[in-house]
Amino acid sequence: MPPISDRTRLIAGATRRGQGRRPVNPPVERASTMLSDDPARMQDASDGPVYGLDGTSAARELRSLLAQMEGGTDAFLVPSGLAAVTVPLTALLRPGDEVLTTDAVYGPTRRFLTRHLAARGITARFHPADASAESVLAAITPRTRLLLIEAPASLTFEIADAPALAAACRERGVLTVMDNTWAAGLAFRPLAHGVDVSVQALTKYVGGHSDLLMGGIAAGEPSVLRSIANTIEDMGWHVSPDDAWLALRGVRTLPLRYEAQARSALTVAQWLKAQPEVADVLYPPLPGSVGHDLWRRDFDGAASLMGVVMKGGDTAAAHAFMRALSLFGMGYSWGGFESLITHETPQLAHRQHAPDLSGQLLRLHIGLEDPADLIGDLEKGLKAWRALQDSNLKPAD
Repeated sequence: MPPISDRTRLIAGATRRGQGRRPVNPPVERASTMLSDDPARMQDASDGPVYGLDGTSAARELRSLLAQMEGGTDAFLVPSGLAAVTVPLTALLRPGDEVLTTDAVYGPTRRFLTRHLAARGITARFHPADASAESVLAAITPRTRLLLIEAPASLTFEIADAPALAAACRERGVLTVMDNTWAAGLAFRPLAHGVDVSVQALTKYVGGHSDLLMGGIAAGEPSVLRSIANTIEDMGWHVSPDDAWLALRGVRTLPLRYEAQARSALTVAQWLKAQPEVADVLYPPLPGSVGHDLWRRDFDGAASLMGVVMKGGDTAAAHAFMRALSLFGMGYSWGGFESLITHETPQLAHRQHAPDLSGQLLRLHIGLEDPADLIGDLEKGLKAWRALQDSNLKPAD
């Protein structure tokens, strides 16, 4: 049979034959205790889950699809996107080890590195977000056990040369873990480019409806998989059957939603780039934007998340912009069907290598609304921005 596309692969499992009459999706099975017929086989996993922690039908189907999508030998589910990052770090690092990552790393990941792991004798070092692959590799020391990659990086959307970094790290005996949430397991496949572990927040595009929390971890190397599986087992991580079912529902339509939202995002980004109040749009698919060349070389698509750098302004101006909107929700997360906006300038203060931005940083997630309507809404935000800027320029009486 010739290769099939992601759109087909994520649906085909639901209609495969040879299983008798059944629903399209597996049922929600809420269970802690799993019963057996034979006392000699009560702990035999080949008969199915031994206990509810092992996951029931929806979770098993979702794991299988995630492994196929990411190109891994196996995949695991954990209760949040943050857990998808922290579990591999916990599994693969030991006291005395060092982890190297971008200074633009996701905020809660940074907190885990500098608070939880630091207290357990593991050191984190941060390279500049715009560092070249050569500069990142030059920062590796004899203690460096793991390189944590984000591409694009949080908030400022720099793209690392993941294939080059993975190949060089493998030669040096350094493990690589990549946060692949922006690419959703579709637009970029880290494992195919030599990365050891690919993680993503299934909360985002896979869930797709802003109504669940979940993380996914995919890998191919048996020793890595074993370490991750043991850590999940020892820590008692578990995903509820209801959430697994919701995520399984979401993944069926993932390619269509992802592609549609990316088209709208590029339309909005192009419009924003032309506005006089906007200094820059940080969106890799946009020609001339940060990371565009690496995105065009390595990625097959794009998320609908971007940064917008305003010309000057302050917190009051950013908040005025946000309050004027009616179609953009003010809330964290992204990847759902709805458009969102956040003000991100305060988060940049946590970095060791502050980016050189000319003004306030807003983050936009573009949902499934009509992009023309979203642009009309953003025009109201720019009008409020201008009004506040103009009032600040008027001389006092």
